[in-house]
Amino acid sequence: MRVAIVTESFPPDVNGVAHCALRTAEHLARRGYEPLVIAPAGPQDPPTGQDPCPVVRVRSLPLPGYPQVRVALPGRRTAAAIAAHRADLVHLASPFVLGVRGMAAATRLHVPAVAVYQTDLAGYARTYLSLGENTAWRRIRTVHSAADRTLAPSTASLRDLEQHGVPRVHLWPRGVDSVRFRPGRRDEALRRELAPGGEVLVGYVGRLAAEKHVELLAGVCALPGVRVVVTGDGPSAPTLRETLPGAVFLGRRTGDELARIFASLDVFAHTGPFETFCQTVQEAMASGLPVVAPAAGGPLDLVDHGVTGLLVPPGDADAVRDAVGLLAVSPALRAEYGRAGRAAVAARTWETVGDLLLDHYDQVLDARTAVAA
Repeated sequence: MRVAIVTESFPPDVNGVAHCALRTAEHLARRGYEPLVIAPAGPQDPPTGQDPCPVVRVRSLPLPGYPQVRVALPGRRTAAAIAAHRADLVHLASPFVLGVRGMAAATRLHVPAVAVYQTDLAGYARTYLSLGENTAWRRIRTVHSAADRTLAPSTASLRDLEQHGVPRVHLWPRGVDSVRFRPGRRDEALRRELAPGGEVLVGYVGRLAAEKHVELLAGVCALPGVRVVVTGDGPSAPTLRETLPGAVFLGRRTGDELARIFASLDVFAHTGPFETFCQTVQEAMASGLPVVAPAAGGPLDLVDHGVTGLLVPPGDADAVRDAVGLLAVSPALRAEYGRAGRAAVAARTWETVGDLLLDHYDQVLDARTAVAA
């Protein structure tokens, strides 16, 4: 099967959409499919020879206020690439700008399309594009309604889509590399560097942007015997360096280096209330960490409150501080939650999740065949 993956982001970008699109392309290639990726071009040409399949780059501009995010410019290259690939199916990864063109091309070519909802696009539009949420939801509803099937990463996002009138929504979660992210990568030398006084290390990993509300960790910074470690980059970084006194900022890290940081923490704290899934929570759990996260969106599916971590009211800085404080003073509770978290996600491999995606593809193609017959 020939599959065209039209994605709003792709490596070397570092975010959930880019990572999931890469994993999808890798899995399709391993299973004998013929994937093609169509993605926005970055400011510089990415390294060659590292992609699992051919990649077509479409001209783009940086998103106003968030230059790390690229927005594809209008043009015919997307449609031409899908037609030249002779795609049997179009996979739309978090469609909003480039994905809309991919959907239009699939419709003109009579090719079935699967749309994957991965990002709180209404929140992005409100924060960075000066658009109302209703306007953004109209655009989301239009492109997803045109697709043969929409895949949501969590039960919360599935309900959200259905409540906004998106039809044919099915659940498709995300995988985790539990070989890379594992407790055995804990590095005592790194811990001594980050916590020379033996502090409990509380980490956040992810983009540093307004919608992530990392400033909610300010109260955690004031806890005695605790050191906050922030890994990631984004437009909020300069402000957060002032807002989080005493925190260590490691910048953007990837691969095995990121896995070593995860495993060397004692507690993982996520603060963003708008996560459709929250891959970093899953990576933290695979690393054997107890998790503190808001009781909203994707974390509701991932964190078993009182078993693998603690869920707190979204946007409540005091609740974040108190939950972290409870774990900071109890090594036994941290170890118990960490073991349970690792056990909960160890089998959620990208191979397993990738095969679930192929089942969705087959069902969409079978439905098209039945309609044609």
